[in-house]
Amino acid sequence: MRVSLKDVAAHAGVSIKTVSNVVNNYQHVTPAMRERVQRSIDALGYQPNLAARHLRKGRTGIIALALPELGNPYFAELTASVIDAASQHDYIVLLDHTGGSRDQELLVSQGFRARVIDGLILSPIELRTEDLRDRDQDVPLVLLGERDYDLPYDHIAIDNVAAARDAVRHLIELGRREVAFIGARRDRSEPAQLRVRGWREELTAAGLRADEGLVAAVDGWGHADGARAMRHILDSGRRPDAVFAYNDPMAIGAMRVLHERGLRVPEDIAVVGFDDVIEGRFGAVTLTSVSPDKAAIGRLAVESVLARLGDNAPAPRRIWADYQLVERESTLGRPGAATP
Repeated sequence: MRVSLKDVAAHAGVSIKTVSNVVNNYQHVTPAMRERVQRSIDALGYQPNLAARHLRKGRTGIIALALPELGNPYFAELTASVIDAASQHDYIVLLDHTGGSRDQELLVSQGFRARVIDGLILSPIELRTEDLRDRDQDVPLVLLGERDYDLPYDHIAIDNVAAARDAVRHLIELGRREVAFIGARRDRSEPAQLRVRGWREELTAAGLRADEGLVAAVDGWGHADGARAMRHILDSGRRPDAVFAYNDPMAIGAMRVLHERGLRVPEDIAVVGFDDVIEGRFGAVTLTSVSPDKAAIGRLAVESVLARLGDNAPAPRRIWADYQLVERESTLGRPGAATP
């Protein structure tokens, strides 16, 4: 039998309105009254009807999250962060997989689920500025990632150029001089372009040559793409002393090829990845990586959507999330081991 607000009110000896104020976390309820009502809620096992609560406000209680690649560990971890943040506001998350396809991103951004969601968090890859400029949906939209659309939507990203420079600077400070970049794109991928730019700028600032012969272009973002890129550089006769990879799966794929070729990480070639996914923390050689604050990105995305549902929505913002370079064995070596 379902326990109602009326049952809780009778058990606590208070009004239904007081119970409702506690359930909805209204601030003006005294601590003593909140504790009294909470005891009755716990004793009776009352569960709020979240759907009814949202419907009373004219909402569905659902936020959509559209991502390009669900198999990528970064997006899996980001999804968990968004779900955790949404649950703090009694929202659930509907997940869409776009595959990085412009057609699918168009379909999602133009509101094909508009009747069932309160807002959309979208990480676009191929969507163009004119696609979003022509958007005629009033469902709040929050963008994730590095593509710059210069449009009136909240946009949450990290500074990819600065993060790439930090990664390359770390390698230079360790004495590395021939730094390869694997993960440039044959298509126009803005995140890859920004990270290549950071690689180039930091080498130039250090008085080193940004050797374009050490930039390997790829078609994808996975382990196999990193392995192919690393083979391409080595088979060309080049021997860099460091590799900066577009992301962690590519870095791990590159490290596998280095192992197959009898090259030691980091003694012969140091490796830095990007995204700090959990896989990189538990390999035979743990991976140094740029670590975006995924929890903050998820929280900021959800809060931005919910802010747009209020009566006094703020002006659209470009929000820079934090990051840090986490240094591990792929550049520092194991404790006690000598590296160049």
